[in-house]
Amino acid sequence: MNLENLLTDYSSLSLLSFIVFSFAAGFIDAVAGGGGLIQLPALLISLPQVQIPTIFGTNKIASLAGTSFSAAQYAKRIKFNYKLLLAISLSAALASFLGAKVVSYVNVNTLKPIILVALIAMAIYTFLKKDLGSAQSKTLPLKQQILGGTGIGLVLGFYDGFFGPGTGSFFVLGFVLILGFEFVQASAYAKLVNCATNVSALGVFISQGNYILELAILLSICNISGNVLGARMALKKGNTFVRLVFLVIVSIMIMRYAYDIFLKG
Repeated sequence: MNLENLLTDYSSLSLLSFIVFSFAAGFIDAVAGGGGLIQLPALLISLPQVQIPTIFGTNKIASLAGTSFSAAQYAKRIKFNYKLLLAISLSAALASFLGAKVVSYVNVNTLKPIILVALIAMAIYTFLKKDLGSAQSKTLPLKQQILGGTGIGLVLGFYDGFFGPGTGSFFVLGFVLILGFEFVQASAYAKLVNCATNVSALGVFISQGNYILELAILLSICNISGNVLGARMALKKGNTFVRLVFLVIVSIMIMRYAYDIFLKG
């Protein structure tokens, strides 16, 4: 199959949904994380005959493409501590590789109740703490930042390789709460770390042949467009805008997981 055959292998409605949802996912992911909440379900619904690891691999290719572009946008405006960034990225990449290795052997649905509880706690805490992430809340010694950041990377990196949706949002809140970052700074770090986890997990999926290249290219183009626009909006409008989008995305994730657990199953 080649790019020209997309029109014959997928219906016009499916292609339109891929384009719209992938662009929206890129935009949201660049601002506050959680783009996988939109793009991955769209693929799962539209491609019921395709194996789950193949859908995950296709989704990862598009996500990596989009996240790389938004990370570049943030890198022009946000100052990074590269020792801290490297420590988090390496731990997250290792954990993501391990997560991707076990995705074929474990039922991801067993994680959903745990994720739902975590999301509800995130939403309540962020809503009640009106000033959360509005400015850098604490300045930790570098060693303490590396220790906390490595812990975040290991836990969320494994989750990203194993399942994925909402990883960016979890990273953002983790950096705000544990490292004391402001929302825009946390989102910038999350993008670069997410690139590392996506590369690591994607290496597993590609080596196993679990991807649809032509569809991944289409999704990547749309995801990149959404990510570039989203990063520009976040940098222009600042922490209040990122916090609002973050709360909206977490609320949608709560509804989605509640539906999966209590109604769909």
